[in-house]
Amino acid sequence: MNTHRKSSLYLAVSAVMAGHILSYTPTSLAQQNQSAQPTLEEVVIIGSRVKGRTAEDLPVPVDVLSSNALETTGHTEVGRMLQSLAPSFNFSSSSISDGTDALRPATLRGLGPDQTLVLINGKRRHQASLIHINTSVGRGTAGVDMNAIPAASIERIEVLRDGAAAQYGSDAIAGVINIILKNSDEAGKVSLSYGEYKEGDGETTNLDVNKGFAIGDGGFINATFNFRDRGNTNRAGKQGTCVFEDCDALSDSNGNGFLEITDPREITFDRDTFRIGDAESEQYAATLNAAHPLGKGEVYGFITYSSRENESGAFYRNPNSGSGSYLADGNNVIPNGFLPLIESQIDDMSYSLGYTMDFDNGMSMDISYTDGTNEIDYSTNNSINYSYVNFLRFGQGMSDAEIRASIPRSADAYGLELGLQTINLDFTHSLGELSLAFGAEMRTDDYKIKPGDAYAYSDFDTSGATSLYAQDASGGIQGFPGISPSSSVDEERDVMSAYIDGEYQVNSDLIISAAARYDDYDGFGDTTNFKLAGNWAVTDMVSLRAAASTGFRAPSMQQLYFNNIGTQFVSDPSNPMGPQIPVQVGTFRNDSQVAKDIGIPELKEEESVNTSFGIILSPSEQISITIDYYSIDIEDRIVISNQLDGSLSTDLDNALIAAGAGSAQFFLNGADTETTGVDIIATYSGWEILSGSVDVTLAANFTDTEVTDIYSPDSLAEIPANVVFSDQDISIIEEWQPKDRISLSTLYVKNNWQVSLAFNRYGEYTVLDGEEQTYSAEILTDLNVRYEIDENWSVNIGGNNIFDVYPDKNEIGNSRGGALESGGTPIVNSPGVFTYSRRSAPFGFNGAYYYGGVSYNF
Repeated sequence: MNTHRKSSLYLAVSAVMAGHILSYTPTSLAQQNQSAQPTLEEVVIIGSRVKGRTAEDLPVPVDVLSSNALETTGHTEVGRMLQSLAPSFNFSSSSISDGTDALRPATLRGLGPDQTLVLINGKRRHQASLIHINTSVGRGTAGVDMNAIPAASIERIEVLRDGAAAQYGSDAIAGVINIILKNSDEAGKVSLSYGEYKEGDGETTNLDVNKGFAIGDGGFINATFNFRDRGNTNRAGKQGTCVFEDCDALSDSNGNGFLEITDPREITFDRDTFRIGDAESEQYAATLNAAHPLGKGEVYGFITYSSRENESGAFYRNPNSGSGSYLADGNNVIPNGFLPLIESQIDDMSYSLGYTMDFDNGMSMDISYTDGTNEIDYSTNNSINYSYVNFLRFGQGMSDAEIRASIPRSADAYGLELGLQTINLDFTHSLGELSLAFGAEMRTDDYKIKPGDAYAYSDFDTSGATSLYAQDASGGIQGFPGISPSSSVDEERDVMSAYIDGEYQVNSDLIISAAARYDDYDGFGDTTNFKLAGNWAVTDMVSLRAAASTGFRAPSMQQLYFNNIGTQFVSDPSNPMGPQIPVQVGTFRNDSQVAKDIGIPELKEEESVNTSFGIILSPSEQISITIDYYSIDIEDRIVISNQLDGSLSTDLDNALIAAGAGSAQFFLNGADTETTGVDIIATYSGWEILSGSVDVTLAANFTDTEVTDIYSPDSLAEIPANVVFSDQDISIIEEWQPKDRISLSTLYVKNNWQVSLAFNRYGEYTVLDGEEQTYSAEILTDLNVRYEIDENWSVNIGGNNIFDVYPDKNEIGNSRGGALESGGTPIVNSPGVFTYSRRSAPFGFNGAYYYGGVSYNF
């Protein structure tokens, strides 16, 4: 490596994020400040299989985010930490979106959650068993649960921002996120923090314990424990509708839009009924990372475990809701209505065991086995099955009092389980200036859907399509119906892969790399992909890098096999600005009877072409600038269709009647998309000011995705493609995430003080929900101040979004809005319960969060 490459280490770390880039080691702040130049971790794992390769040598951008950078964000979730540090990463919030409330979609460069590959210590990470089927960012996709890994266990996170399917296989269309676990054999740390939002909710207690231990001669084990308890947040507006019965429209021209109540109970009804915000959550998590010399090599492994309980709200059921739910006294079985609560238990477990060794001829071998499982068990509480009310009343002859006293209020809805087993055999060999890597992978994916209680899914007052009693109600428990045994799933598939990856050092200034990978999947066949890339140091101050590759993403097990019938609240096409209406929507797998009856084809892989070009500027050792342009074209993108009802097709109508659903949605290879963008990172390191040292980082991402074509199967030719995939489906892909993200951050260190100040700009985004609304760009300010009392103790205080910035208030897709009065006296006047968009909120809608904490090093 020539001298200018060594001096440009500052520049090339596209690793330079938020001024922290592995800049500071776990020494004291005073020791850190004594060094004129920050200590950098040069070696990266992702993007190259050549040992000792640094981020500056790579032909594609790799961001390296240090543990110190993660900690000083003030966030307690890895997803939020990444979003704060990496502008190309998004972690969008939504509310009343069932499982998505508890497991948010994580995206890179505006693509889907399932188009980013996640690794732990370089090993493929299993996805979450949840698939996002409601109307949110990532609809129709399944990603990795980023929050299952405790941040305190992470040494660094490497983010490869380039297509890498030819190197690492399926999912790596947008890039790769590699989480490196801590490997210290001595240091220990205990941290405790508490924070809450300015509104007084979302109280969060976070406890981290990390300790390294030396084992024998040259071995280590590093252990981490995390406990996080987070209260829910609620930014719901008041209900403005009649909740007991229809109100009378005022004939007086001065009524100002108010309705006159006809039931006096409207006056005393508590209209703060919804829960719209972050879910309540409690998580226990632990990791072990270990290695020990054995023979001529080293045995290594890790274990990750997390258990998280979540609780979120569904749509409030008003006293006048639930057709056929009234008792003999004329009132609803639950007289004042109820808020169904969706509870999820998410258990995530993985382990990996491997052995690596170097041969005498310069070749090295790495063999490993990795097993991971994600399980989610759903239950619905504080709810009822209205059809069971009718069964008790008419079928069992029970009195009103008996029904109200005995009606079950909760049920286990269903369970999901996704597993991944992977065996890797990798070799690397150096032949002078040529470095080769080759290997094979065997993988088994498995997916299960476990049925819930009969009370959660059954229709007790209907036989076939015939109502049994004088009044009829929908089956299943309200809010989050269950899945029956007929929809249970137990499927698996095998994947065989082989690859070769080479890098050639043409001269001291030029590196060229190439890769090819073959993957063979049960179910849809095989695919071969290629990559070519290079890095050319033109001068001591200028380097160019470029890459071109093909890629693919195999259909996920969830897309292949998930199926259920549930309630979704959607905009009424005849009244887009009116209240949202409930629809019984069936999500049917492609080999289901419904899909067969209307000719839905089997899914095939997505195919992509990635190109990128970048320039690296290093005017001095303190200043670095990287600019990278990228283009990602995806064909046959797997998307979930619109909710299709029987009015569109006779065959579909007959199939829906047989399935007991009002409408259906299917997974289809239905769209081509084109994504283009630019990443910019500029840093100034070691700026001395006020007797301290300052690092400044400007990072920006500009991304635009367009749906260039949509198409539906021949069997649905009578239905226009823009009906099969609605304008809203297209809008989710194109517009629901910010088209630009810019952050300006500074890190100031003086003696025992460290101050981190960051400004994060979230660009405009547009949501189509009945009608269209564009939400303004906003700048959030984060501040963290840490003081080291002595070599063991430190304290910190700070805030995220300290100036209490909220997104624009919602003007579309609202629900339960209206104005009521009694005898000329206003009772309520509300635009609706969704004060802020529940569909997409890139930085949430909770406002300012303030926190404090204490740490002890041992």
